[in-house]
Amino acid sequence: MSAAAIDAPELAHDHGPVSPGEIAIGVIIGRTSEFFDFFVYAIASVLVFPGFFFPFVDPLTGTLWSFAIFALAFIARPVGSILFMAIDRAYGRGFKLTAALFLLGGSTAAIAFLPGYETLGMGAIWLLALFRMGQGVALGGTWDGLASLLALNAPPEKRGWYAMIPQLGAPLGLIVASLLFAYFTAILPGADFLEWGWRFPFFVAFAINVVALFARLRIVVTPEFQHLFETRDLQPERALVTLSTEWRTIVIGAFAPLASFALFHMVTVFPLSWVFLFTTEAPTTFLLIEAAAAALGVIAIVVSGKLADRIGRRRLLGYTAAAIAAFSGFAPQLLDLGEGGEIAFMGLGFILLGLAFGQSSGAVSANFATRHRYTGSALTSDLAWLFGAGFAPLVALWLSAHYGLLASGAYLLSGAVATLVALWLNSELGKAR
Repeated sequence: MSAAAIDAPELAHDHGPVSPGEIAIGVIIGRTSEFFDFFVYAIASVLVFPGFFFPFVDPLTGTLWSFAIFALAFIARPVGSILFMAIDRAYGRGFKLTAALFLLGGSTAAIAFLPGYETLGMGAIWLLALFRMGQGVALGGTWDGLASLLALNAPPEKRGWYAMIPQLGAPLGLIVASLLFAYFTAILPGADFLEWGWRFPFFVAFAINVVALFARLRIVVTPEFQHLFETRDLQPERALVTLSTEWRTIVIGAFAPLASFALFHMVTVFPLSWVFLFTTEAPTTFLLIEAAAAALGVIAIVVSGKLADRIGRRRLLGYTAAAIAAFSGFAPQLLDLGEGGEIAFMGLGFILLGLAFGQSSGAVSANFATRHRYTGSALTSDLAWLFGAGFAPLVALWLSAHYGLLASGAYLLSGAVATLVALWLNSELGKAR
């Protein structure tokens, strides 16, 4: 067992019982570190990887190949969840979390050392794919149950408020990643950035993972967490057992947040690729627009907590899915209207994303039997990201390049429809029970 995992119980003992506020901070730090890793890779997959790893094809094709490798992490993530839950049962949550975060940080840092195609040929591409899958497996292992712990301790009248807290990590991670890349693209000549400047954000990601590790270990070894673990509220049940008994809830839960998950990449990764490939705008400018829009997303996520407690989480998810469907019919074309159109698209998109994404986590988790809640929630999240977000940049860019920006809205519309159908099915399932 690592020194970090061994020292964590002593750390928890020295600081006494953990308050709900500390749990919330641990959740936000953990999710921010994960999403920072995610967005560092996503931004590099647009600005760097097409030319660095795929110089033998045109920029559009290179970006499509880059997005194909981007999707590998989402395919590998469920495998990581199953693997690390076995480690959890055998060695404990502290060891599992330490191993997963070091795998995540190690895979991310390894990408920073990769040579390009001109040096290593196809070997460079295979190594990029390998480390990307390593990130995905690790992300499956970073499921720590802290969001569930937070929800289980939430007063009934504040469940929406507590549900939005883990979701803050996404826009916060994007803000930090966007500003970091904006800084390096602004101060470095293009050749220097493409040769070595892009590597620094990957090193920063490793350092942030180390900080996040201790913040999360501080909580997962506390008596309160261990009690919930021992009473099976946070017990990692075997995946096959959970799937065999809870498959309906897992499927519905995976499709319920598809509107927000599809929108997630439509306002983060995809627009950067479109602007970079099909306009003359400097990437620094759009990265700053993206960071500002993500700040609106933070505010919208907080507002979603208040709204959900007032009108209900499922109703809010339904309303936002309908709004996202409407957004899909006109908003993508804004990206062709210059900087003003980009600001409008990103601002409106992030407000909708915040309202929907703020309540998308665990929308049907209450339907799980207690013993299956931990594993069921993890698998549901993995599948939702895979179906809703994993291939979104690839599909949206391909559709837009071949059929126009309006076509990319079709992918977003399909996610909104899936959410509305899943919410209806979940309501019917609840009545049946």
